[in-house]
Amino acid sequence: MKTIDWTKDELVAYILLFAANADFKESVAERNLIISKVDVDTFQEIHEEFNLDNDYQGLKKIMTSLEQHNYTKDDIDLLLEDIKAIFFADGDFDITEQNMLLYLKRLFKTV
Repeated sequence: MKTIDWTKDELVAYILLFAANADFKESVAERNLIISKVDVDTFQEIHEEFNLDNDYQGLKKIMTSLEQHNYTKDDIDLLLEDIKAIFFADGDFDITEQNMLLYLKRLFKTV
């Protein structure tokens, strides 16, 4: 895949949006948590891009950008903590979100 010209904040916003939509619904609590991590303009810009991508495109963009930003194991661990917070933000950590967390943990180990 070609390079992705995202800042780290844009990458974080995209990953957290990806996680927030794991259960096919994006709650206000999840949205507010993402905005607490990145500014509103970044959130809106990345949200528009996210809405145009399918899951495969999104995962490719995430993996490419993680590699481009040279994420370390510690960086990945912090990112996974933010993802867990997103999953718990709406008070319901359902099976779909649990499976997505396991999948992302495995996937991120390849970075």
